[in-house]
Order: sequence, then C-alpha cells, then structure tokens
Amino acid sequence: MNKKEIYEHLANIYLDASSKSSKKKNKLSPHPKAVRSIIILGLVTALGLASTVTYFHINNRNSKGQIALFLYQDAAKINFNFDPAKKETFSINLKQLNLSKYKALGFSVRKTNPKDIISLRVEFINRFNEKSEVYIKNISGKWTEERLDFSRFTRMNDWTQMKVLAFSIEEWNTREKSGIVYLDNIKVIKQ
Repeated sequence: MNKKEIYEHLANIYLDASSKSSKKKNKLSPHPKAVRSIIILGLVTALGLASTVTYFHINNRNSKGQIALFLYQDAAKINFNFDPAKKETFSINLKQLNLSKYKALGFSVRKTNPKDIISLRVEFINRFNEKSEVYIKNISGKWTEERLDFSRFTRMNDWTQMKVLAFSIEEWNTREKSGIVYLDNIKVIKQ
C-alpha cells in the first residue's frame, strides 16, 4: 500500500465516522471537537510515519541501487586542539568484520572553520595489523559526500577480518591549531 492509498483509506474512515456521529449524538463523547482533533492528529502521525519510513528506505539505496552497511550512523566529532597533542582520532571497532564483499567506504564530512585548510586521514587496520590509509584534502565547510574505493587502500591485502577504521586529523595537515571536523553516515558500499 502506498502513501496515497493509506491516506485515502484513513480519510474514508474518518469521513464515515464523522457523518455517523453528526446524525446521532454520542452520549459518551461530551467533547466532539476533542475527538475530532485526536483523529486528525492520528492521521497526521500516520502520514508522517509513512513518509519517514519511505524516506529511510530510499536513502538506504542510492540512485544506482547500491547497498550499504552503516558502520556508524550518528554524527561523530573530531575536536582537535594541537597545543599538547599531535593527532586527534575518531575510530570504530570493526570487530573482525568481513569487508571482502564490499567495494568502497562512504561518509559525509565537513569542517566548522571555513578559513582552515584540513586534510583528513582515513585508515583501515586488519587482524594481521596491516595498515593502509588515504588522505582527503581540503575538507569543505559544507557537508560533502566522500566515497573511497577500497582499491585506494593499496597496502591492505586481506579485507576478511577488519579490526579498526580510524579518521585522524594530524597537526601537520591543518593550518589552524584547533577546530572541529564532523563525520556522518559512515558506511561500506557493496556495489
């Protein structure tokens, strides 16, 4: 059933109920306006829920029908201050996840200071402690979608038992000594 059919069905139920109640007063309902408001609120909630489910279903597949496994869906924050530190990292424990069937890493990224020039280091580590990294240069102040094909991680030979995915800001890859970089919708893409 699509959204339009659900809406029409709920509207018919509401109209049938309201026409019957106008012919015969209900003694149990001393406040017909309150009942009508509750019904309308229920309809709006049902439509909102249907819209949200449709939105998330569409967003789990992109325009090319790609399937993704979300590793971290919440917004992550790398708050760096290089007064004493040399590197700030946000990492995800992959718990021996098999990524051999996936082709790329996808995520959204943005910085808060538009004047700063920042490069982001993205690194995978597998159970054999093989490490391979890719740098994303000149992160924007607006949300941008990044896609890193696994073939770019040239020193990674085995994708079957992955330990860590890390995002790092290094002191030598920023102009400013402090700032914030946000990451969102971190996922691996199958096709």
